[in-house]
Amino acid sequence: MIHKSSIIDDNAKISANVKIGPFCVIGPNVEIGDNTIIHSHVNISGNTIIGKNNKIFPFASIGNEPQDLKYNSEKTQLRIGDKNIIREYVTINPGTLDGGGLTAVGNSCLLMISSHIAHDCIVGSNVIIANNVPLGGHVNIGDGVIIGGNSAVQQFTRIGKMAMIGGMTGVLNDVIPYGLSIGNRNFLHGLNLIGLRRKDIPNEKILSLSKAYKEIFKTDKLTDNLKSLNGAFKDNPLVKDVIEFINKDKKRPICTPFSK
Repeated sequence: MIHKSSIIDDNAKISANVKIGPFCVIGPNVEIGDNTIIHSHVNISGNTIIGKNNKIFPFASIGNEPQDLKYNSEKTQLRIGDKNIIREYVTINPGTLDGGGLTAVGNSCLLMISSHIAHDCIVGSNVIIANNVPLGGHVNIGDGVIIGGNSAVQQFTRIGKMAMIGGMTGVLNDVIPYGLSIGNRNFLHGLNLIGLRRKDIPNEKILSLSKAYKEIFKTDKLTDNLKSLNGAFKDNPLVKDVIEFINKDKKRPICTPFSK
């Protein structure tokens, strides 16, 4: 069902059972999957693919040009998966050529009011981004991450899976998987233990990760600390995730308990 006041380009691909409310504008290169609900006053443009069973609330702006002065109308993409909830005034921009040409959002995410996903961001699945949170360009967010309200994530920052960012945190440094990060300029405040327990991860794995965390961050010399890490810790897949994240190529420093 498409409201008669909405403007849908003839070349847009609208799948079965999509509901589009009043005063929406859908551009020619947009694809929208089955059973997606688009409330009133939504603008979707660019080379944008939206999956199935999404809910998009009023005044969202999806697929409009990146806020990047280097962008020159190149054909880049935005892809959004299935079962996402995109609340009022959310903005999501497509990629840029310099950044790989793609912005992507996974499945079952909740993007709260006035959150912003900039160009070339890669956001995993089951992510919650609270009210008024902007992601700068080229940010990478792992599965299951929660970012508290009024936080801001600097461009090129990585947040590992199932990490939690406290409200009103300025995220300047990469946050390890399963980490808990807070602060005016973020520092590591331990592990997201509540999140781990809610996922029914066995206690022995959580305890092993907690011990490994203390070893990894016992001093500010992470490379040396990793080299001396007991091999038994490395059998724990949670610890392995943290080690791989730290060792991966990065643009930002790793957030530590010693961050200033």
